Amino acid sequence: MSETPSQEARDRAESAVGCLLAVVGVTVAGAFALPRAAYSIDGGFEAHARDWGVILVDLPLILFAGLVVPPLCWAAATRWLRPWVALLVCVAVAGLALGGLAAWWHPRQGPDPGYGPCI
Repeated sequence: MSETPSQEARDRAESAVGCLLAVVGVTVAGAFALPRAAYSIDGGFEAHARDWGVILVDLPLILFAGLVVPPLCWAAATRWLRPWVALLVCVAVAGLALGGLAAWWHPRQGPDPGYGPCI
């Protein structure tokens, strides 16, 4: 019996890495987005500033992208590159995606102007 893994074993390993990247991607996206959206979810005093757009649109799309982008990047990169290079490409794409999200997405972080302390 030879020591080199078969093509089927390599395919299974690459599939397992893709699934692992999906789990890590949605975890990182959630860890990045949920603290930023906490005020929009809570809504402040009497839920005055609750933003349903953040709750129903932004967060699900961010979590979906975190679930889908890393395995798709992995699948595309492993077709032409070695697995360790494909992993570096996936990390770079995830970093660029989070950087772009940080530059673009700014949910409300504090109360509206004018809601300061009472006189």
